[in-house]
Amino acid sequence: MLPNFTPLLLILSFAWLVGLTILFWRMLVHYNKLIQGGGKEGIRGLLEQVLKESRENKKDIENLRSYCDKIEKEGHFHIQKVGLLRFNPFKDTGGDQSFILSLVDKDDTGVIISGLYSRSGLRWYAKKVERGKGIEHELSDEEKRALRQAVNTKNS
Repeated sequence: MLPNFTPLLLILSFAWLVGLTILFWRMLVHYNKLIQGGGKEGIRGLLEQVLKESRENKKDIENLRSYCDKIEKEGHFHIQKVGLLRFNPFKDTGGDQSFILSLVDKDDTGVIISGLYSRSGLRWYAKKVERGKGIEHELSDEEKRALRQAVNTKNS
């Protein structure tokens, strides 16, 4: 005598249909969320709009990248390193009233400004610097120290 599996098959078939119904219902809800606001063109129109926006975004990113490269290249010529040295060049005056200010760019090219204080007044001097060396005039030891201080400045 063979057992009757008909009720068991009926229950399993019903469970299978309920499972499939729930799965399709969730897919329908998800699909409706995807096309919501898509208008009459449906999901195809939405996908075309997404692709169009993606192309526009790529163009914008490329423009920003080239603009940043331009700014970076121009930035090499801006003052990036500063060195300041205070000292007393004359023994008859008190304190470190004299100073040397070194202002150079990325390639260590710029200017050194010296202010020498004495009892009779303050004298100013400026010297051009190219690639860490004085061009037209020899740099004093103090000016070399101020330049070294600027060159060794860490960029943050």
